[in-house]
Amino acid sequence: MSSTESDIPEPASPAAPDAGGEAEDTKSQDNPPSVSLTSASADETLLDRVIAGVREVYDPEIPLNIYDLGLIYRVDIDEESQVKIDMTLTSPMCPVAGSLPGEVEMAARGVEGVGEVVVDLVWEPPWGPEVMSEAARLELGIF
Repeated sequence: MSSTESDIPEPASPAAPDAGGEAEDTKSQDNPPSVSLTSASADETLLDRVIAGVREVYDPEIPLNIYDLGLIYRVDIDEESQVKIDMTLTSPMCPVAGSLPGEVEMAARGVEGVGEVVVDLVWEPPWGPEVMSEAARLELGIF
């Protein structure tokens, strides 16, 4: 294991009791290795639908959605369908630092059944190509 791999947070266990019924669906997707996904919502499809909504937000400089790019570190849905998202940016100097978190909030808020949405911008661990999904790395030619 490289030193950068050890800095990446472990994803939530798909079999965890608070993962709801989404375990099979989210596990079968090509999720970035850095993302932690949990849902306590009675709606077993809500987590997948929030991820699909967030996948509609694209980085303006890299032709990939921000989820596959690895900018989303955590999606947590509680029993009341309130969504908490931790995200980062490719760089603290990113020109869309002021607008991208709002776009993510609006994308999640636009999913039917979602209550309140809180998006927190985090800087640890720092973003790097190793947090991208396999499909994103292949699309950009990063092996």
